[in-house]
Amino acid sequence: MSDHSHPIQHKMRRGDRALSRSQAYAILEEGNYGVLSTASREGEPYGVPLNYCVMDEEIAFHCAREGRKIEHLHLNPRASFCVVGQAAVQPEAFTTYYQSCLVQGPVREASPDEKRRALRKLVRKYAGGFQVQGEEVIGRLEKKTRVFFIKIEHITGKANQPEEEE
Repeated sequence: MSDHSHPIQHKMRRGDRALSRSQAYAILEEGNYGVLSTASREGEPYGVPLNYCVMDEEIAFHCAREGRKIEHLHLNPRASFCVVGQAAVQPEAFTTYYQSCLVQGPVREASPDEKRRALRKLVRKYAGGFQVQGEEVIGRLEKKTRVFFIKIEHITGKANQPEEEE
């Protein structure tokens, strides 16, 4: 894994809530699900929540052989991916405490070897105690599944956290 400590490149409207690249990357690595956003030829947006894992500066996700997101990615192989690490509504303060990150980058389909590695990593992440059964599921469903990678070209993080009490 490379060093994720250099500052975020994009300027954010609420700079006081910006996180470092390494903090944003930590939210990405620790998250349980993210929302993949794509657009149709006509510019119609489409966002879909999905499971994922981080591999070698890319986000891996699996899906069916066909579908709306795949159609969109064939038209425009760029996407954004949002993960909310924590969120807690604070009604008395009229705010929400949260941590989130947003990734943007090109999307590509995995090679057969990358596909199997990504599926194994997804099993470790979401069903860590069931590796043997996971291998069986991968073997049974691998031909019905596609795996794609989003290159982490840009990553930003943002948070609204409670003030530290002294």
